[in-house]
Amino acid sequence: MIRLLGYLFGIGTVFALIAAGGAAWYVASMSQDLPDYQVLANYEPPVTTRMHASDGSLMAEYAKERRLYLPIQAIPQRIKDAFLSAEDKNFYNHPGVDVEGIGRAALLYVRGGPMQGGSTITQQVAKNFLLTNERSMERKIKEAILSLRIEQAYSKDHILELYLNEIYLGLGSYGVAAASLAYFDKSVNELTIDEVAYLAALPKAPENYNPFRDPDEAIGRRNWVIQRMAENGFISNDEAAEAQARPLGVNPRPSGTYIASAEYFTEEVRRDIINRYGVKELYEGGLSIRTTLDPKMQLEARTSLQHALVSYDQGQGYRGPVTTVDPGNDWGKAVGEVPALSDVPEWRLAIVLSADGGSASVGLQPRREASGRLGADRDIAMLDLADMKWALRQSRTGRSGTARGVDGVLSRGDVVYVEKKADGGYRLRQPPKVQGALVAMDPHTGRVMALVGGFSYAQSEFNRATQAYRQPGSSFKPIVYAAALDNGYTPASVILDAPISIPNGTGGYWEPKNYGGEVSGPSTLRLGIEKSRNLMTVRLAKDMGMDLVAQYAERFGVYDKLAPYLPMSLGSGETTVMRMVSAYSVMANGGRSIEPSLIDRIQDRYGRTVYKHDNRGCEACNATGWASQDEPTLVDDRQQVLDPMTAYQITSMMEGVVQRGTATIVKELGVPTAGKTGTTNDEKDAWFIGYTPNLVTGVYLGYDNPQPLGHGRTGGGFAAPVFVEFMQQAIKGKPVADFRIPEGMTQISVDRKTGMASKGNGSILEAFKPGTGPSDTYEVIGDEGYGGATAQAISPEANEAIVSGAGGLF
Repeated sequence: MIRLLGYLFGIGTVFALIAAGGAAWYVASMSQDLPDYQVLANYEPPVTTRMHASDGSLMAEYAKERRLYLPIQAIPQRIKDAFLSAEDKNFYNHPGVDVEGIGRAALLYVRGGPMQGGSTITQQVAKNFLLTNERSMERKIKEAILSLRIEQAYSKDHILELYLNEIYLGLGSYGVAAASLAYFDKSVNELTIDEVAYLAALPKAPENYNPFRDPDEAIGRRNWVIQRMAENGFISNDEAAEAQARPLGVNPRPSGTYIASAEYFTEEVRRDIINRYGVKELYEGGLSIRTTLDPKMQLEARTSLQHALVSYDQGQGYRGPVTTVDPGNDWGKAVGEVPALSDVPEWRLAIVLSADGGSASVGLQPRREASGRLGADRDIAMLDLADMKWALRQSRTGRSGTARGVDGVLSRGDVVYVEKKADGGYRLRQPPKVQGALVAMDPHTGRVMALVGGFSYAQSEFNRATQAYRQPGSSFKPIVYAAALDNGYTPASVILDAPISIPNGTGGYWEPKNYGGEVSGPSTLRLGIEKSRNLMTVRLAKDMGMDLVAQYAERFGVYDKLAPYLPMSLGSGETTVMRMVSAYSVMANGGRSIEPSLIDRIQDRYGRTVYKHDNRGCEACNATGWASQDEPTLVDDRQQVLDPMTAYQITSMMEGVVQRGTATIVKELGVPTAGKTGTTNDEKDAWFIGYTPNLVTGVYLGYDNPQPLGHGRTGGGFAAPVFVEFMQQAIKGKPVADFRIPEGMTQISVDRKTGMASKGNGSILEAFKPGTGPSDTYEVIGDEGYGGATAQAISPEANEAIVSGAGGLF
């Protein structure tokens, strides 16, 4: 018997050794060609890029995987406890593999069941980082081998850090930091017990515990995690009971742009980042972008521009509803399917339910719930005739004239926009067809403080501040006059304001005119720019040569290349609002070149600065202590593109535009302001660009497809009021500053008409450079004749632009 037992033991031992050898061979074969777990030491996951305004407020986030990486030291202990309770309570004790869990999963698999369970946090790290989601025994063995190796190479804290930052938790969020914002709009430090428990419930199957689609399953799984936390001693039973009694309280954070008035600005920065670093770096690089945007100023810019666009558009009449739908049995559902302008929160879509001569009953579009479902509210409001009188004038296709009452304007099923009034009532609105742009810039640094590219980004993504090339009209004239002042002319130089004919190269003549058609005879440069005299500007450009004008226009950045034709002196070349504001900044800052920027600083995922707009040097700024040394100064090595004295002269002349010229409405500001209006042929484009010593603002208004705005819609009457409304808010509470006259200049009283020294009535103080002054003799530039053979010819191409209505600007 003993011999038999020994024999059986020997056979068992042999088989055991064979089995062990087979298992060892199988494990060894599985160990071959395993991924290199050492890559986890240099793991750089895709991280969300975040864009901030100058005050630090969040503007936008960009990510393919919404993730904010947190080191383990920054993750609250309560979050760690919740995930350990839900996923791997023995994490800090096992070697990377839970033998009991693996055995349980293997037994189920042998019996024909699916692969499941038993994975530790380390195994999940191995699967998520190094393997696939394939459900097979082979993958589980590779997972276990890698887990053992990972545990030997890295600390438990490092492994947990990788897990808590990599795991997908639903709603497009990866990692606990992104999930905390996505579900509760909170940082991880603000989460309560029930909230961290819900996040810890998600790794198993986020879609199965969706808070909106499956709230009961979500609460059940959350409460299970809370119970496990109590059982593991992380929280008390009383805390557990209190947390389990709470609702889910999910409050999803909106995605996209967070400052409703800044969509054009945000998109411009996004394109800039892609041009600099590429799409991958934007959506995966975890950049931190600090922009130049002033949120308060941006809102004021948007509001000012929208007021002008809506006011003008309403004056053109009512063009009809956004669309027409069948109210059916549930009008809320019908109007809820119509997309609204998301970036005009003051407006709300409404469906007309009934209308009579004096009023209309409208149903307001229901709000969307956090889940995205249409709300159950069905609010009804009244539109009185007094709040929509402008719409009585019909401007619809196939319908014109004037309606007699509300029922002549609105019909049941019409979907329209309404805006709530201060007294609680509503007024009718319609998105304008006319568009415009506004740019506000710090002239000393080029920082763009506000940028509006149209009425609504949701209506049209085309950015009219940077992408629309339009004729600046007379707002270009200061560049012509600055070139003259920089080359021997003075503000008191006299030019003839009289008709002029210039051969157009095809046998005809180009004969520009002043706005209104009147002429003033010999007048000073100052009067020419104050009254925006086209004939004087053409004669001035002709006298000094268009090559010189083109050189200054390119130096100021208005154009990359300007054709040296006389019509270009009247602003017939196309440019953008951003370029024009940059050019005026040169005159406002004393003649220094300007590089406009929407970005102050860019940092990579590690906090290293990879771009900084302000590159002025300051060697003494890093002193270790104070030893009675002088205050450090910034070294400004930017190119001087205009004489500072010339910059002051042209600024003083543009102050005259505000005080006595084409932009007297700007005097309402009550602070030193310089600026220039611009209006193109047939009033197709209206401009005003102006500045105080510390802020330059440019405004453009016009149709995307150029068409007349209407008689009298000039830069001074249409664009300048937008400038005034914006600047009143932008400068409120800021100290008043004067334009500083450079040292060495002298101020001499001259006659406004003749430019000669005078102290009587009609005189004005004019600034002169050293060695210059009012002329002792009366000389008139351009009095040799009103045209003739000596006049500069222009090309047929330029002439075509002029005679077709694209030139001859005011």
